[in-house]
Amino acid sequence: MSKKQTQDPPASTQTKKTRTMDLWKYREWTVDQMCQYLEEEGLGEEWQAIFRDKNINGDKLQNLTEQNLKDMGIRKIDKHLKDLDSIRKLWLITGQGKVFNDPIHGHIELHPLLIKIIDTPQFQRLRNIKQLGGAYFVYPGASHNRFEHSLGVAYLAGELVDALSRRQPELQISPSDILCVQFAGLCHDLGHGPFSHLFDGKFIPKARPGVNWKHEDATVKMLDHLVERNNLREAMEQYGLELPRDLDFIKEMIHPKALTKETPWPHKGRGQEKSFLYEIVSNSTNGIDVDKFDYFARDSHHLGIQNNFDHRRFLKFARVCEVDGEKQKHICSRDKEEWNLIDMFNTRTGLHRRAYQHTVTKIIEIMISDAFLKADQFMKLSTAIDDMEAYTKLTDHVFEQILNSSSADLAEARQILRNITCRRLYKCLGQTQANEPMEVTQEMIQSWETELAQADPPHSFHDVSLQSQDFIVNVIELDYGMKEKDPIDNVRFYCKNDLTKAYQIRKDQVSKLLPEHFAEQLIRVYCKKRDKKSLEAAGKHFVKWCMDRNFSKPQDGDIIAPELTPLKPNWLNSSDKDGEHGSCKDVKPGKVNGPTKAKTKLFK
Repeated sequence: MSKKQTQDPPASTQTKKTRTMDLWKYREWTVDQMCQYLEEEGLGEEWQAIFRDKNINGDKLQNLTEQNLKDMGIRKIDKHLKDLDSIRKLWLITGQGKVFNDPIHGHIELHPLLIKIIDTPQFQRLRNIKQLGGAYFVYPGASHNRFEHSLGVAYLAGELVDALSRRQPELQISPSDILCVQFAGLCHDLGHGPFSHLFDGKFIPKARPGVNWKHEDATVKMLDHLVERNNLREAMEQYGLELPRDLDFIKEMIHPKALTKETPWPHKGRGQEKSFLYEIVSNSTNGIDVDKFDYFARDSHHLGIQNNFDHRRFLKFARVCEVDGEKQKHICSRDKEEWNLIDMFNTRTGLHRRAYQHTVTKIIEIMISDAFLKADQFMKLSTAIDDMEAYTKLTDHVFEQILNSSSADLAEARQILRNITCRRLYKCLGQTQANEPMEVTQEMIQSWETELAQADPPHSFHDVSLQSQDFIVNVIELDYGMKEKDPIDNVRFYCKNDLTKAYQIRKDQVSKLLPEHFAEQLIRVYCKKRDKKSLEAAGKHFVKWCMDRNFSKPQDGDIIAPELTPLKPNWLNSSDKDGEHGSCKDVKPGKVNGPTKAKTKLFK
């Protein structure tokens, strides 16, 4: 091959390359340029004649709909939808995206506008925020961050909305709809603070008790800050987004308002005909959304826990249907997929029970929160939520800043973090439950901690002094995602005989093995003191407090306080009640008939 041939590609290649590079300017195209594009797409002279006759230039593409194509003379439904798809490609072929090799989803490609967002300090900050907070101190593999989770959600959001668009062209999902959904998926966690939910769930309520603040609030503020600070409005418009409407739409999808049949449509970004788009990133209707799809798969992978939910099957069978009695359209699933969704909700509760609400995970998060509270007056951690510039710089690195500091002001906070790294943790005294779930306030927890210190069990250690600040009460809420309700009740299904009609499947139509209750409230008590005598005394205080409060018997209550548990009749084992092990008055202090007798039989 000659040097001339090597340097100069064929003329046709040069033309195609130049035109591809200018595609993002399609809205500036004249009618002639539009016709040239249509010819390259193989749409023929008929289309060119129609576009010239109707004076369709690049600027008019944004409002071009399926009905417009019908009105312009294309009568065959399969043909005009194919043609519309060719035209809409202009909105997507707008630059060079990037491919990421993700351990969960494989090679994923993201739109060039999303790359511009990723390459900002506000988004890069997520590299330094642990996805599972304190769980990394318990599960060595849980080192993943909000950064990779956000990429995964953006990818899955695009996969779901694209699947709906291809499966149901009549929904008229535009390329700007697709891009906005991906945008929302990418940015949905921008507002998380250090160690994720630890910051807004534990630290902020104590540091600023009068402020009702959640990470979703910070996400919306951080998104506005990201767009303005990096001058992204022009880029968003170049890629086909309409401002401020589409930016409002993105923020509404991140933090959607609850919908009811009675209330009017609350959103500005899209009308009711596009209501299903609000269920993709954050689904307030039934909790089935791509945010969960990603973190179930990602967290399970890094924790080493089996994930039985298959989100790829959900994507295969998802359809949009109108639900009887409701104006909104909803994403529905095939009727045979109910067990897959049940597995999804079971996966959620399993991850909470085994990892997110793990006893040691919660101890460590409480200790980190205590350290942050002691450092707050010197480092202004809690006030960063009011200033997005300061919040951009607030990540998990604050842990290392305190730990490695030599400041006398941070001595107490530093000692708590040193105790974590050296595994000198608060001790869990046990777990109990109330007869009925309660609305627990911070004031109630403080009163419980005082009661624990004042509990006066018999045979207690009189040389041990326990104060209310030595106890920590932590209330854990476990549910399937919709509090005490069965989330499947809010899911609608369709059958293969009628793809348009949505209906509800009742629990008694599925199986009698499904749970009767979908939420429980656990009350855990920890002790800050670590010496053996104080822990033994604190354990007895805990058991006595459970008795006084008429809470359930702690699982190891017979071991912690064997002289106390038989004194409460409803705590006796069934065999005790039947008289096999004697009555309460037969039990001597320090001995428990039931467990001792069982142990003798076991090793006889």
